[in-house]
Amino acid sequence: MIRTSRFRSLSAGVALAFLAGPAFALDGADLMTKLNAAYATSGVTIGYSDVRVDGSTVTLEGAELKTTGAESPAKIGTVAMKGVEEDGTGGYRIETVSFDDIDLTAEGTTFRASDLALSGVTIPSDAEAAAGTLDSVLMYESASAGPISVAKGGKELFSMSGAKADIARMDNDAGLTFDAVARDLKADLTEVEDPQTRAALDTMGIRSLNGEITMSGSWELASGKFSFDEYAIDFVDLGRLDLSLEFSGYTLEFLKGMQDALKAVENNDDKDQANAALGMSMMGLIQQLTFNSASISFNDASLTRKLLDYAGSQQGVSGDQMAQSLKGLVPIMIAQLNLPELQNQISEAVTTYLDDPKSLTISARPAKPVPFPMIMGAAMGAPNTIPQVLGVTVSAND
Repeated sequence: MIRTSRFRSLSAGVALAFLAGPAFALDGADLMTKLNAAYATSGVTIGYSDVRVDGSTVTLEGAELKTTGAESPAKIGTVAMKGVEEDGTGGYRIETVSFDDIDLTAEGTTFRASDLALSGVTIPSDAEAAAGTLDSVLMYESASAGPISVAKGGKELFSMSGAKADIARMDNDAGLTFDAVARDLKADLTEVEDPQTRAALDTMGIRSLNGEITMSGSWELASGKFSFDEYAIDFVDLGRLDLSLEFSGYTLEFLKGMQDALKAVENNDDKDQANAALGMSMMGLIQQLTFNSASISFNDASLTRKLLDYAGSQQGVSGDQMAQSLKGLVPIMIAQLNLPELQNQISEAVTTYLDDPKSLTISARPAKPVPFPMIMGAAMGAPNTIPQVLGVTVSAND
C-alpha cells in the first residue's frame, strides 16, 4: 500500500511538471513585443513572418527592419537568439544573437557581410522601461562583424576584415562607456568613375586606401553628457583625421521624447503632416541640448604635399610655389568673413602648416557650456559671432 501511494505521488508529480512545463516556456511573441518597445527610440521596428521557441533558443524567420519614413523594410532573413532567459522582472537577457550572412547584388554591385552577431543583450520589461534608469535601455555588451566587402564586375572595390564594438556600465550604473574599431579598411580607387577625380588620384599616385576607424566615448545618465572622446580615421601613408565632440542634455527623458515623437509619426496616416510634426518635435528636443566642446584635427603623413603638388600642376607651378600662393590668399579670404578675432590665428596656423605640414587643429571650447538655442540664434542673426560664442581656436603643429 505504501509503495502504491508513493508511486501515485510520483506519477502525479511527473504529470504536474509535464502539464506545467508550457507555463514556464519562453514566450517568443512577448520577447519581440518588448524588444520593439525598447527599440522605438531609434524609429525602427523588427518584423518577422514566424517566431519559434526551442528551449532557450528563439528563432525569427523572415525578419526585417522597418524604419520610420522608409518606403520599404530591409530584409535580414533568419535571426537566432540563443541563451534567452527571463530576468525575473518581465524583461529578457540574451547570450548571443546571430544573423544570416548577407550576399546581395543590385545593378552589378555585390555586397557581402558575414559573422554578424551581438552578445550580452538585455531587453527591459515594461516596468523597467518606465523606471527612468539604465535598466530601461535596450543594451548589448558586444557587437561584431566578420569580413565585409563590396565588389563590382568581379573586382573588389571595398573591404574590411572585421569590426567590433563594446559597451560597459559605469560604477553604480551612472552611465556607459563604449569603444569600437573597424579593421583593415581597403578601397580600390582605380575604378572611380568620374574622369577628373580619377585623373587627380592618378597624378597624386593614390590608387588605394588602407587604414582603420577607431572610436571611444561615454554617456553619463544624470547630466545626459554624451562624449565622443575619439573618432579617428587613419589611412596609411596619407594621414589621420581625429574628431571629438561633447554635449549635455541627452538624458533618458530626451530619449523618451524622441520615442513619443516617432510613435506619433507611425500612428499618423498623413505622412506629410507626420513628417512636419516630427520636424517641429525635434526642434523642440534639440533646445534641451547644450554644447560643451568639439575639435577636429588632421595629422599629415604625405597627403598635404600630394595635394599641393597636384594643385600646382593645374596652375603650371610647383607644390612649393602653390603653398606660397595660398599663404598670401588665405588672409584675404578670411578678411571677407568678418572674423577679426580668428583672422590672425588662421593666417598664422596656415602659414606654419604649409611651411612644414604636421598637424592642423580647429577647436571649439567655450568658457561655459552653450545651449543649442543660443547657437541657432547666432547662426540666424549674426553668423560671424559663432566662433566667439563657441570659443573657436585654430592652431598648427601642436
